[in-house]
Amino acid sequence: MNAGRPRFPRALRPGDTVAVMAPSSGVRPAMHERLDAALALLRAKGFEVREGRSLRRQEQGASASGPERAAELMAALLDPTVAAVIPPWGGELAIEVLEHLDFDRLREAPPKWFSGFSDLSTIQLPLLVRAGWASLHGPNLMQLADPALDAVSARIFDAWASGAGAELAQPQAPGTLVRALDDRAGPVTIEGRMLGGCLDSVSRLAGTPFGDIRAFRSACGAGERPILFFEVAELPPFELARALHGLRLAGWFEDAAGVVLGRSAVPEAAASAGDFTERDALRRGLGGLSCPVLVDVDIGHVAPQWSIVQGASTRLCWADGRAVLEQRLI
Repeated sequence: MNAGRPRFPRALRPGDTVAVMAPSSGVRPAMHERLDAALALLRAKGFEVREGRSLRRQEQGASASGPERAAELMAALLDPTVAAVIPPWGGELAIEVLEHLDFDRLREAPPKWFSGFSDLSTIQLPLLVRAGWASLHGPNLMQLADPALDAVSARIFDAWASGAGAELAQPQAPGTLVRALDDRAGPVTIEGRMLGGCLDSVSRLAGTPFGDIRAFRSACGAGERPILFFEVAELPPFELARALHGLRLAGWFEDAAGVVLGRSAVPEAAASAGDFTERDALRRGLGGLSCPVLVDVDIGHVAPQWSIVQGASTRLCWADGRAVLEQRLI
């Protein structure tokens, strides 16, 4: 069923209850001190914290079975006393919860912020295309208590304080450089609705009901085109090329207003396969698209990191290596 136009949560306010649970990976005891510091930060911001059963558990790559994680997440998303769901971080197996989520019920429920990135985008993208829920692709909770958190990544707190109808502008971090894949000089302005996530995981949704980008385009209406954003956590060059070709064959880039990619987190030693590099993979997978393709944007596993509202009306301006992201929550 068509999810309709994107819907946006209300702003988070002091006194709100946030549910902290692990729909992907939980937190092992060795990391509990860091987790407790992050929870203390939430309380210092004025939020009431409700820990989920899954939060401090981890076995075989996840906090619990897929059905258990899905049931806990559904309960929180539908609970009127919970204002936001903020997992500690991503992981590996969020895809296991999707078939157990009731998107029909979510489509009828008021949206609330679901915040984080990496494997969590495996849930965020279906929330948008199946239920019409906007969500926040930005720093994970476990990053936020770090004294070294950079100013761009810290804008996640401004994003939480934004709600339906708000505007959020984020300039690129000082010292970073955004480039066009085709080496064009610019300037470039891309306008549309932004959606995407961690390429390692969301690419697996192509061809499934949970990655139905055509339905999203239809729901947005005439004149509103998607801006696809991705970041790479672990994909070596040939896997990166295959993932992008798969999305291309599935029609994800049809009528796209633009494609933007964050800085890759793949270690330098793994970023080349002989004479085939990450940049070669991007050119093979995305070359020849009729829309602009920007790379090394402030997205993903390599900070600084923008907080991107999935589904928001977006204007991305780029010139002389510098980019500004402007989003309206409408």
